[in-house]
Amino acid sequence: MNGVLEAAIEVDQALQQSGLPYCLIGGIALQRWGQPRTTLDVDVTVLTEFGNEEPAIQQLLDLFEPRIADAAGFARQSRVVLLQTSDGVGIDVALGALPFESRMIARSSLWQLDDARTLRTCSAEDLIVQKAFAGRDQDWIDIQRVVEAQRAALDRDLILQELAPLLELTAAYDAIPRVEELIRS
Repeated sequence: MNGVLEAAIEVDQALQQSGLPYCLIGGIALQRWGQPRTTLDVDVTVLTEFGNEEPAIQQLLDLFEPRIADAAGFARQSRVVLLQTSDGVGIDVALGALPFESRMIARSSLWQLDDARTLRTCSAEDLIVQKAFAGRDQDWIDIQRVVEAQRAALDRDLILQELAPLLELTAAYDAIPRVEELIRS
């Protein structure tokens, strides 16, 4: 197993014990739902309420070493806690508070790695939503990989239902036809 996957196991176990609502996203979720690609860090969303981030930030800083000097201050401003595992693998923790993020965590499920280890990841649909919302070139490649691997199992209506309100925040409406085309082709 590669170093980032081992780091993800460390993160997953610590967050499971912490009681914080979470799920792994990004490259780790892509390894589950799409065609694996190299990733250098562990991306995770932890659910917090707007205005109630401080307890989660402190709990995360108690669990892992910060990657930057003022990790708590950075997290308060950006809603991202930059941490690292015991082996120095980066952890990017998004402090989620949007209704979509709450539903994403509620829909997350366990990925059975072997007889003894699991990881809690977002669903394939939620991964597509996140990637389409971010909209970078690599994200579109990742979406295509998920669609190719999961096409028959994907809930197209859920993807579009979750994506549309998020895109209203950025006015990036061209993402919806692009996602529809990838699912159809």
